[in-house]
Amino acid sequence: MAVLSILLVLLGGAIGGQSGAMIFFLISLGINFFGYYNSDKVAIKMTKSQPISEEQAPQLYQMVRNLTKRAQMPMPRLYITPSQQPNAFATGRNPEHSAVAITEGLIRMLNKEELEGVIAHELAHIKNRDVLVGTIAASMAGAVTMIGHMLQWTAIFGGMGGDDDEGIGGIGALALAILAPIAAMIIQMAISRSREYGADATGAQIAGNTNGLANALLKLERAAHSVPMKVDPAASHLFIVNPLSGASMAKLFSTHPAIEDRVGRLKQLRI
Repeated sequence: MAVLSILLVLLGGAIGGQSGAMIFFLISLGINFFGYYNSDKVAIKMTKSQPISEEQAPQLYQMVRNLTKRAQMPMPRLYITPSQQPNAFATGRNPEHSAVAITEGLIRMLNKEELEGVIAHELAHIKNRDVLVGTIAASMAGAVTMIGHMLQWTAIFGGMGGDDDEGIGGIGALALAILAPIAAMIIQMAISRSREYGADATGAQIAGNTNGLANALLKLERAAHSVPMKVDPAASHLFIVNPLSGASMAKLFSTHPAIEDRVGRLKQLRI
């Protein structure tokens, strides 16, 4: 998070010297503030998820209630995402303001143990505050990319903000405008991958075993390649398995670790 903030400030300095750096530092604070209080609303809206009541899904509520009791955390709000691809995500700034959304396909494809493993994984994200970190990282990386593109267009049309005393120079500013968005994306993806490993481990502890989650991950990966899901790419990092994994993607820029690596780590755990 600190590196993303530094990138944002450096871009501001390239555009407007010390004053530009201060402006974009304030922008970074605003992004953090907005992301903290609106992460759940944004995620639910982007995925078109709808709330589901206990009357509609009593067994699901009982399962989540048992898992949250085991994890010693409050009951989250539950949502259904309208997709036949089996997948799930969690959102919310803290355990008291959280939500778990599962797709229609997830309920149909998984057995009880596997579904418990997936939900426990999502509860682990909430317990570990991963959703907050991921949302803010995505917001800041997006801001860095936007400002970097702005700086590139400024260079193309002949003006690099800031005077000679405060600016970093035309060549340096152009290099920063090109490299900063790439660096921000790599940092964001690295944060997302590391938190998936952590949620797998914590989720297995909440569920009481590793088999359910490990088997579910294998099923979900196969389904992600064969069952398409219409989702904004900006929200893909939220899901337990990348819903867009049918597309070729370099590991460095992936929001999720390889499934075989996640399953391998799960099998090494002693629960």
